[in-house]
Amino acid sequence: MAQVGIIGGGIIGLSSAYYLMRAGHQVIVIDQSDLKDGCSFGNAGMIVPSHIIPLAAPGMISKGIRWMFNSTSPFYVRPRLSGNLLKWGWQFYRHSTKDHVERAAPALKELSLLSKAMYQQLAKELPFDFGFHERGLLMLYQTKETGHEEIEAATFANKLGIEARVLSAAEVQELEPDMRVSVRGGVYYPGDAHITPQALVSQWIPYLIANGVAFHTLTEVQDFTIGADKIKSVITNKGHFDFDEVVIATGSWSGLLVSKLGITLPMQAGKGYSFTLNNIAKNSRIPSIFLEARVAVTPMGSSLRFGGTMEITGVDHSINMNRVKGIVNAIPRYYPDIKINMPDAKDVWHGLRPCSPDGLPYIGRSRSFSNLVIATGHSMMGLSLGPGTGKLVGEIVNRERPSVSLNQFDPERFGW
Repeated sequence: MAQVGIIGGGIIGLSSAYYLMRAGHQVIVIDQSDLKDGCSFGNAGMIVPSHIIPLAAPGMISKGIRWMFNSTSPFYVRPRLSGNLLKWGWQFYRHSTKDHVERAAPALKELSLLSKAMYQQLAKELPFDFGFHERGLLMLYQTKETGHEEIEAATFANKLGIEARVLSAAEVQELEPDMRVSVRGGVYYPGDAHITPQALVSQWIPYLIANGVAFHTLTEVQDFTIGADKIKSVITNKGHFDFDEVVIATGSWSGLLVSKLGITLPMQAGKGYSFTLNNIAKNSRIPSIFLEARVAVTPMGSSLRFGGTMEITGVDHSINMNRVKGIVNAIPRYYPDIKINMPDAKDVWHGLRPCSPDGLPYIGRSRSFSNLVIATGHSMMGLSLGPGTGKLVGEIVNRERPSVSLNQFDPERFGW
């Protein structure tokens, strides 16, 4: 079996390590952080086969322009002189079409359903609880315009075989008996699920270590040595590593990393925020998304997590409290009984989502290097698509037929 190096210890890297370990490979995970607070920790924890429409879709450009002029809006692009941003923006514009959505949605659906099936297996196989629940997802709207858009999305989902139920305000309330909900209506996706992400990540790492996976944290990849059509070694601040196969799963840092190999991987970091309310006496049962505010809400035991915003600001770890304020202001509009104060900055989690310009992840073996596999660019869907992607990485390394077609996810589809 092969010695496999995985660069990146988020949900994609951990999932890949799990399936490669199970296939009998020797696996080493390298990460620049201490793996205590990455993008997989504080996100909304949603597993959403319902999300089959990519980020690059009709209407996103006009919405984004409107939102940019509101300091508390859910979307912002920091204007800056950046060739990479301009190229990314041009490709995003080119792909925000109906034709692209119709090509991309079936591929996203198949990957999402695979990943949900893998979560179902993990919940049975792993010797710990990570809060996996299959209760669906509520898409909540308050305006006629948003309702029309969401009902169109529901019709599209049903045509592709993803069950979606259009609900009145009263029917939404019936699904949430312990939480007063103020909406015009909603769409319910019964096939969605959710987990407590920090419970999965914090227990999965020790489990992988106990089963032979090695972790090198606080280890920064600086370069590679190349021989013929292969990566010979990975050069880090803590020495060189030689691998038979290399997997790059470094999220928002992937574009910069593969550029050292002469590969172009268009990527922008999309910053998101979350905070969690604890000890809620009467909690929500079903995860929801406040559509007008673009806020995701997930019950996790007696806690309730709120997350949102998409800031295209580069790899930047500052916290913009105006964006957090937008999330806070939205909560009582939809859940009137929840009284919430503005959280302190220290209680706000942030993560950087790796966004490709066409809204599709990069998954596959590189055409430039025969022993390089790329798995990144999942945008807001990293946790949802993680185990499915990990399963595919295992199949790619094993040179097996993949469980789903990888054509739409070709990591070198943008040949700039």
